[in-house]
Amino acid sequence: MTTLAGKTLFITGASRGIGLAIAERAGRDGANVVIAAKSDVANPKLPGTIHTAAAAVEAAGGKALAIKCDIREEEQVQAAVAATVDAFGGIDILINNASAIWLRGTLDTPMKRFDLMQQVNSRGSFLCAQACLPHLLKSANPHILTLCPPPSLDPKWWGPFTAYTLAKMGMSFVTLGLAAEFGSKGVAVNALWPRTLIATEALNMIPGVDRRNGRHPAILADAAHVVLTREARGFAGHFLIDDEVLAEAGVTDLSGYAVDPSARLLPDLYLEH
Repeated sequence: MTTLAGKTLFITGASRGIGLAIAERAGRDGANVVIAAKSDVANPKLPGTIHTAAAAVEAAGGKALAIKCDIREEEQVQAAVAATVDAFGGIDILINNASAIWLRGTLDTPMKRFDLMQQVNSRGSFLCAQACLPHLLKSANPHILTLCPPPSLDPKWWGPFTAYTLAKMGMSFVTLGLAAEFGSKGVAVNALWPRTLIATEALNMIPGVDRRNGRHPAILADAAHVVLTREARGFAGHFLIDDEVLAEAGVTDLSGYAVDPSARLLPDLYLEH
């Protein structure tokens, strides 16, 4: 399979950034894309809403459904999944993209930030998978793809921002567990993470980092497309890196993804370098 035409994708946090890029790429194939995110009205600090994202998917050639959904709320997730099935007849792919970030030390992390990250990142990924799996299990080629890093217990990642690392690695361990539980049932449960910084609004959370030292979200969208068009059965439990996925697909010139080809690319968190 080389196309997502006719497939139904449920993408969390898809109003902007990486989620939007994955949504638009699927739209170019003629996929059905559900934009599940909180951004219902425009925010001057953060561009993009579920409605602008849905319009972008349809402009690309796909069908879109914009659903305001806070993945911390079980009832909202269940309602969003039900609306997806009503609109498109099922779910083939879940993209766990929504994520909260706060890169501070323990003494500079309010508990409301700690709670937000745990609720959105690991709990949200688990909840969305739990809600989508009854439908994914009926799909001909079901995938769950989560934007999270390879699991690591290296203290160098935990010391600087324990709360965020716990939340992000929580997504990784949820991926590990779901792959072990559902891989044998034919569901491809995998993770995808970028080699370098990605120029999204999340970079604004990192002091002193310039978006020119990153790549465009399109690199993750193209890597995700390679993963999601693979045969699902027998393909679970992998922690994939964007440039490695593209290299296996024969794409080795990544210069077009750079925000500024003359700038030095900075590595993303949680990868050895």
